[in-house]
Amino acid sequence: MAPASKEGLRIIAPFLVVWFVLLLLNTTWATVLAVILSALILFTIYFFRDPERELPEDEHLIVAAADGLVVGIEEIEEKEFKQGRMKRVAIFLSVFDVHVNRMPVSGRIKDTVYTKGKFHDVRHPDASAANEAKAWLIESPRGHVVVRQIAGLIARRIVGWAHVGESLERGDRFGMIRFGSRTEIYLPLDCEILVKLGDRVAGASTPVARWAKPADGV
Repeated sequence: MAPASKEGLRIIAPFLVVWFVLLLLNTTWATVLAVILSALILFTIYFFRDPERELPEDEHLIVAAADGLVVGIEEIEEKEFKQGRMKRVAIFLSVFDVHVNRMPVSGRIKDTVYTKGKFHDVRHPDASAANEAKAWLIESPRGHVVVRQIAGLIARRIVGWAHVGESLERGDRFGMIRFGSRTEIYLPLDCEILVKLGDRVAGASTPVARWAKPADGV
Protein backbone atom coordinates (compact mmCIF):
# COMPACT_ATOMS: atom_id res chain seq x y z
CA MET A 1 0.00 0.00 0.00
CA ALA A 2 1.27 3.48 -0.89
CA PRO A 3 2.39 5.65 2.06
CA ALA A 4 -0.31 8.25 1.41
CA SER A 5 -2.98 5.51 1.40
CA LYS A 6 -1.70 4.23 4.75
CA GLU A 7 -1.97 7.74 6.22
CA GLY A 8 -5.53 8.00 4.93
CA LEU A 9 -6.49 4.59 6.27
CA ARG A 10 -5.46 5.60 9.80
CA ILE A 11 -8.04 8.37 9.67
CA ILE A 12 -10.76 6.55 7.75
CA ALA A 13 -10.76 3.31 9.81
CA PRO A 14 -12.49 4.78 12.92
CA PHE A 15 -15.00 6.59 10.69
CA LEU A 16 -15.87 3.32 8.96
CA VAL A 17 -16.55 1.62 12.30
CA VAL A 18 -18.89 4.43 13.37
CA TRP A 19 -20.54 4.46 9.92
CA PHE A 20 -21.24 0.73 10.14
CA VAL A 21 -22.74 1.09 13.64
CA LEU A 22 -25.00 3.90 12.43
CA LEU A 23 -26.28 1.71 9.62
CA LEU A 24 -27.07 -1.07 12.08
CA LEU A 25 -29.09 1.33 14.25
CA ASN A 26 -31.35 1.99 11.25
CA THR A 27 -33.02 5.11 12.68
CA THR A 28 -33.69 8.43 10.96
CA TRP A 29 -31.06 10.36 12.89
CA ALA A 30 -28.53 7.54 12.46
CA THR A 31 -29.15 7.53 8.71
CA VAL A 32 -28.60 11.30 8.51
CA LEU A 33 -25.35 11.01 10.45
CA ALA A 34 -24.27 8.09 8.25
CA VAL A 35 -24.80 10.22 5.14
CA ILE A 36 -22.74 13.07 6.61
CA LEU A 37 -20.03 10.64 7.66
CA SER A 38 -20.04 9.10 4.16
CA ALA A 39 -19.27 12.54 2.71
CA LEU A 40 -16.37 12.97 5.16
CA ILE A 41 -14.99 9.53 4.29
CA LEU A 42 -15.19 10.25 0.56
CA PHE A 43 -13.42 13.60 1.02
CA THR A 44 -10.68 11.95 3.09
CA ILE A 45 -10.13 9.37 0.33
CA TYR A 46 -9.96 12.24 -2.17
CA PHE A 47 -7.52 14.20 0.02
CA PHE A 48 -5.07 11.31 0.30
CA ARG A 49 -4.94 10.67 -3.44
CA ASP A 50 -1.47 10.25 -4.87
CA PRO A 51 -1.49 10.41 -8.69
CA GLU A 52 1.45 9.39 -10.84
CA ARG A 53 3.28 12.27 -12.47
CA GLU A 54 5.36 12.63 -15.62
CA LEU A 55 8.67 14.36 -14.99
CA PRO A 56 10.22 16.79 -17.48
CA GLU A 57 12.98 15.12 -19.49
CA ASP A 58 15.52 17.92 -19.01
CA GLU A 59 17.62 16.90 -15.98
CA HIS A 60 18.68 20.52 -15.46
CA LEU A 61 15.13 21.42 -14.41
CA ILE A 62 14.17 21.59 -10.73
CA VAL A 63 10.56 20.49 -10.20
CA ALA A 64 7.89 21.57 -7.74
CA ALA A 65 7.99 19.77 -4.39
CA ALA A 66 4.22 20.08 -4.01
CA ASP A 67 0.96 20.89 -5.77
CA GLY A 68 -0.48 24.34 -5.16
CA LEU A 69 -0.19 28.06 -5.70
CA VAL A 70 3.11 29.96 -5.82
CA VAL A 71 2.75 32.60 -3.09
CA GLY A 72 6.35 33.69 -2.59
CA ILE A 73 9.54 34.15 -4.58
CA GLU A 74 12.41 35.90 -2.84
CA GLU A 75 16.03 35.84 -1.81
CA ILE A 76 16.34 34.98 1.86
CA GLU A 77 18.77 33.68 4.50
CA GLU A 78 18.44 29.92 4.99
CA LYS A 79 18.55 29.37 8.76
CA GLU A 80 18.03 25.68 9.60
CA PHE A 81 21.18 24.42 7.87
CA LYS A 82 23.05 27.74 7.62
CA GLN A 83 23.34 27.59 3.84
CA GLY A 84 23.55 31.37 3.52
CA ARG A 85 21.36 33.37 1.18
CA MET A 86 19.23 31.29 -1.18
CA LYS A 87 16.28 31.76 -3.52
CA ARG A 88 13.02 30.61 -1.95
CA VAL A 89 9.92 29.49 -3.82
CA ALA A 90 6.89 29.10 -1.51
CA ILE A 91 3.88 27.00 -2.49
CA PHE A 92 0.50 27.18 -0.71
CA LEU A 93 -1.52 23.96 -0.61
CA SER A 94 -5.26 24.20 -0.04
CA VAL A 95 -7.30 21.26 1.28
CA PHE A 96 -8.19 20.46 -2.34
CA ASP A 97 -4.59 20.01 -3.51
CA VAL A 98 -2.57 16.78 -3.54
CA HIS A 99 -0.52 16.91 -0.33
CA VAL A 100 2.21 14.41 -1.14
CA ASN A 101 5.64 16.10 -1.18
CA ARG A 102 8.16 15.14 -3.87
CA MET A 103 11.88 15.60 -4.36
CA PRO A 104 12.62 18.71 -6.45
CA VAL A 105 16.05 17.29 -7.39
CA SER A 106 17.85 13.97 -7.24
CA GLY A 107 20.12 13.65 -4.24
CA ARG A 108 20.84 12.34 -0.76
CA ILE A 109 18.93 13.39 2.35
CA LYS A 110 21.85 14.85 4.28
CA ASP A 111 19.97 16.13 7.34
CA THR A 112 16.55 17.09 8.70
CA VAL A 113 15.42 19.61 11.30
CA TYR A 114 12.03 19.54 13.01
CA THR A 115 10.84 22.77 14.65
CA LYS A 116 7.88 23.03 16.99
CA GLY A 117 5.74 26.08 16.44
CA LYS A 118 2.32 27.62 16.00
CA PHE A 119 -0.42 26.88 13.49
CA HIS A 120 -1.08 30.19 11.75
CA ASP A 121 -2.86 30.21 8.42
CA VAL A 122 0.07 29.51 6.06
CA ARG A 123 -0.86 32.57 3.99
CA HIS A 124 -0.06 34.70 7.06
CA PRO A 125 3.27 36.61 6.74
CA ASP A 126 4.55 35.10 10.00
CA ALA A 127 3.66 31.49 9.14
CA SER A 128 7.00 30.58 7.56
CA ALA A 129 9.02 31.57 10.63
CA ALA A 130 6.53 30.82 13.42
CA ASN A 131 4.70 27.64 12.38
CA GLU A 132 5.62 24.04 13.08
CA ALA A 133 7.92 22.84 10.30
CA LYS A 134 10.29 20.15 9.11
CA ALA A 135 13.23 21.05 6.89
CA TRP A 136 15.11 18.64 4.62
CA LEU A 137 18.67 19.26 3.41
CA ILE A 138 19.23 17.58 0.05
CA GLU A 139 22.78 17.05 -1.20
CA SER A 140 22.72 16.94 -5.00
CA PRO A 141 25.54 16.81 -7.56
CA ARG A 142 24.81 20.44 -8.44
CA GLY A 143 24.53 21.86 -4.94
CA HIS A 144 22.47 21.83 -1.78
CA VAL A 145 18.69 22.27 -1.89
CA VAL A 146 16.40 22.69 1.12
CA VAL A 147 12.72 21.79 1.29
CA ARG A 148 10.56 22.92 4.24
CA GLN A 149 7.21 21.37 5.10
CA ILE A 150 5.14 23.87 7.10
CA ALA A 151 1.99 23.00 9.04
CA GLY A 152 -0.95 25.39 8.81
CA LEU A 153 -4.20 26.34 10.50
CA ILE A 154 -5.84 23.04 9.55
CA ALA A 155 -2.75 20.93 8.87
CA ARG A 156 -1.57 19.54 12.19
CA ARG A 157 0.64 16.66 11.12
CA ILE A 158 3.86 16.71 9.10
CA VAL A 159 4.76 13.26 7.79
CA GLY A 160 8.19 12.18 6.56
CA TRP A 161 8.75 8.88 4.77
CA ALA A 162 12.40 9.33 3.75
CA HIS A 163 15.34 9.04 6.14
CA VAL A 164 18.70 10.77 6.57
CA GLY A 165 21.30 9.10 4.37
CA GLU A 166 18.73 7.88 1.84
CA SER A 167 19.25 8.75 -1.83
CA LEU A 168 16.17 9.61 -3.86
CA GLU A 169 15.48 10.57 -7.45
CA ARG A 170 13.86 13.77 -8.65
CA GLY A 171 10.09 13.37 -8.28
CA ASP A 172 10.27 10.64 -5.63
CA ARG A 173 7.80 10.93 -2.74
CA PHE A 174 9.41 11.82 0.60
CA GLY A 175 6.49 12.89 2.81
CA MET A 176 3.24 14.82 3.09
CA ILE A 177 1.41 17.38 5.21
CA ARG A 178 -2.16 16.73 6.25
CA PHE A 179 -5.01 19.15 5.47
CA GLY A 180 -3.76 22.48 4.13
CA SER A 181 -0.14 23.60 4.34
CA ARG A 182 2.88 25.30 2.76
CA THR A 183 5.97 23.86 1.10
CA GLU A 184 9.09 25.94 0.49
CA ILE A 185 12.03 25.18 -1.79
CA TYR A 186 15.38 26.89 -1.13
CA LEU A 187 17.75 26.99 -4.10
CA PRO A 188 21.28 28.28 -4.79
CA LEU A 189 21.35 31.92 -5.90
CA ASP A 190 22.56 31.11 -9.41
CA CYS A 191 19.44 29.03 -10.20
CA GLU A 192 17.02 30.55 -12.69
CA ILE A 193 13.46 30.76 -11.33
CA LEU A 194 10.90 29.71 -13.96
CA VAL A 195 7.64 30.45 -12.13
CA LYS A 196 5.95 33.66 -11.01
CA LEU A 197 3.60 34.62 -8.21
CA GLY A 198 0.11 33.22 -8.74
CA ASP A 199 1.22 30.26 -10.88
CA ARG A 200 -0.31 26.88 -10.10
CA VAL A 201 2.22 24.05 -9.99
CA ALA A 202 2.03 20.25 -9.82
CA GLY A 203 4.52 18.30 -7.73
CA ALA A 204 7.20 16.47 -9.78
CA SER A 205 5.87 17.66 -13.15
CA THR A 206 6.06 21.48 -13.09
CA PRO A 207 9.56 22.99 -13.48
CA VAL A 208 10.06 25.78 -10.93
CA ALA A 209 13.73 26.52 -11.64
CA ARG A 210 16.75 25.58 -13.70
CA TRP A 211 20.30 24.87 -12.60
CA ALA A 212 22.70 27.55 -13.79
CA LYS A 213 25.32 25.04 -14.89
CA PRO A 214 25.52 21.26 -15.08
CA ALA A 215 27.51 19.18 -12.64
CA ASP A 216 30.79 17.69 -13.84
CA GLY A 217 30.07 14.93 -16.29
CA VAL A 218 26.29 15.53 -16.27
